[in-house]
Amino acid sequence: QVQLVESGGGLVQAGGSLRLSCAASGRTVSSYAMGWFRQAPGKEREFVAGISTSGGVTRYANSVKGRFTISRDNAKNTVYLQMNSLKPEDTAVYYCAAGRVAGASSLNQYDYWGQGTQVTVSS
Repeated sequence: QVQLVESGGGLVQAGGSLRLSCAASGRTVSSYAMGWFRQAPGKEREFVAGISTSGGVTRYANSVKGRFTISRDNAKNTVYLQMNSLKPEDTAVYYCAAGRVAGASSLNQYDYWGQGTQVTVSS
């Protein structure tokens, strides 16, 4: 069982930056690959970034590659999403997820989900 608690969302102007944090707790936290997804109003939830258990492998959606960086600190049981050069199109609810497949980009490859945090980018 894994519990995920997100923080760091908010309102930011286009071109600005935000860093999302996902604090994980549970009995097997260190054994999970982690990912970030987002869901904009009226759209399906989509993959943003993923990271392997050790942090050695990362994967990004084409829409955020070069702007977003996923990282993790296993000692703190925390995963981060650094978002730079934000665009209005990045506006969405962002979700942290835990799974067992490194680099997974499909929703059904993740077992646990956070509650989501709102990111709004103004133009």
